[in-house]
Formats: sequence, C-alpha cells, structure tokens
Amino acid sequence: MNQKSLLVLIAAALALSGCGGPGPTTEAASARTTPDHDEHGEESSEPKPVALTPEQIQAAGIVVAEAGPAIIRETLPVYGVIAPNAERVRDVGARFPGVIRTVTAKIGDSVRAGQTLATVESNESLQTYAVVAPLNGVVSARQANPGEQTGDKVLFTIADLSSVWVELSLFPRDMAKVRVGQTVRVSSNDTGVNADGKIVYVAPFGSSANQTLTARVLLDNADRRWAPGLYVTAHVTLGENQVPLVVRNEALQTLENDNVVFVHAEEGFKPRPVRIGRADGQLSEVTAGLQAGERYAAANSYILKAELGKGSAEHGH
Repeated sequence: MNQKSLLVLIAAALALSGCGGPGPTTEAASARTTPDHDEHGEESSEPKPVALTPEQIQAAGIVVAEAGPAIIRETLPVYGVIAPNAERVRDVGARFPGVIRTVTAKIGDSVRAGQTLATVESNESLQTYAVVAPLNGVVSARQANPGEQTGDKVLFTIADLSSVWVELSLFPRDMAKVRVGQTVRVSSNDTGVNADGKIVYVAPFGSSANQTLTARVLLDNADRRWAPGLYVTAHVTLGENQVPLVVRNEALQTLENDNVVFVHAEEGFKPRPVRIGRADGQLSEVTAGLQAGERYAAANSYILKAELGKGSAEHGH
C-alpha cells in the first residue's frame, strides 16, 4: 500500500470512528486538534499525542516495537546483479544423434530430475529414447523442435534456482576489506525484499573494462524471490558492535530539526526527541531520549507525523 492510500485509509478510519457518537476515539481526536494550555491559559508548544484505536493502527500498517539492545553492523555498501548458480545449471543434449520426435518441455517450465523433455529416434538403431532432465529446476533455454536432427548441440538448459549468486562489483579501494565468509545483506529497491547470504568467492583478478573486482554471494532462493538478471544493493558486514539501545531506522522522523520517534503510551503516540549514535542499514543507536523497554512506532511512523501536522494546521486557523 502506498503512502497516499495509507493516509486516505487512516483519515477514513478516524472519520468513521467519530460517526458513532462520543467515545474514546472522538475524545482523543478532539484532544489532538485542541491546543494544550498551561496553568496561565497560554497555548503550550508541546504537541498532543496522536491517539488511534487498535483497529486504526492495524489499518494504517503501523508496527509497534520495543526499544532494546541489538547489534549494529559496520557495513560496506556495494551494487550487484542476481545470477544463476552456475554450479546448479546443466546443458542437456542427445546421447545418440537422431531425429527429435516429440518435445514436452518449453522455456519457463519447472521440471523434476528424470522427467522426459523430448524423445529422439536414433539414426543408427532407429530406436526411440527419452532425453530427461538431470536435476530439478527450470527450463531456461530450448533448442529442440520435432523433426530436427539433434547433432551435437545443446537441446535444453536446466537451471536449479533454489539458490542464486549475487555478483558484487568492488572498487579497488574496497578490495582489502572483503573476504570469503563475510555476511552480506542483499536488498531489492524495486520489491523491498531483503535477505542475508555469505561471500563464497572473491575474484583474484579485476576487470580492465570497469576497474572492478567481483565478489560472489550465495543466496538461498527456495521461495523464488530473486530473479536472475535483476540489480540489487548489498551491504557487506565488516564488523559488528553490540549496543544497549536501538530503534529501527523507519521509526525516525524529523520535527523542528530534531530526530524523533513516536513513543506509544496509554494516551497515544507522542513524538520524543532522541539523540542518534551509530547506525547501519536497518537500526540506529539511541544515546539519549529513550529508555529500554519503551514501545514505539517502528514502521509507517510517517503517518503519525502527518496526523500531527494536520492537527497543527487546524490549530493555526
């Protein structure tokens, strides 16, 4: 769901909640849009909490998490491309030259080891035999049609895509930092998918064409989320640091030039200024402003910021 749809959804949920007469949500909405005042009757600059029902939180996709310790990774950002695992790709030809009689597999078909791909009539014996898949996988190439002579050409290529390679491009300045066995977080900006893999190979020679060195990551692909040919971003883990308190990066918003997280309390979500320390692609260390065990909006917190802004705009009229 995109940002506009989420905002429309949460606005509709708030409106519907107000239609049932006065209740907790109506009172909370009123509190959010009514300026707070101090003991002298002057308007307070401190924002009111954004109060949402559990149903509204769920509808908006807001995820509540608990602040606590975690590992912050020191990483090297690089780019790469998904490629078939060449150790799990097989070319299939005819055992004996002959005429192709039938073809039962086409490009894109999933096949099992031992499954018949085509039948061939031997030129010498005139006996028909089956050409079978040597492993489980997907037919990625086919050069076989009924009536053709097989010759010595490759008839089919079968690729087992249950694992794939990620070919990373390293610049010379980064070559000394990368080695076999390091963990790599691979991300697709197009699909939002993330996964961890290990570096299994670092090329001993660079490419004169683009002055880069290739490092290869083995990535599990049992659910077929990673399609060969797609470009990805990756973060090679260079080191790990245990820190006492972190929040997810998606939780951080900016209000009046301060980093804030929306802390979830009984009265609603309230923006809390925080001081940020070390960070990686997923987590940020909090050095001040938050306590371990406090619950906060860890995803889609921009909706809360938008609701807070709407309340401020209403106060200004």
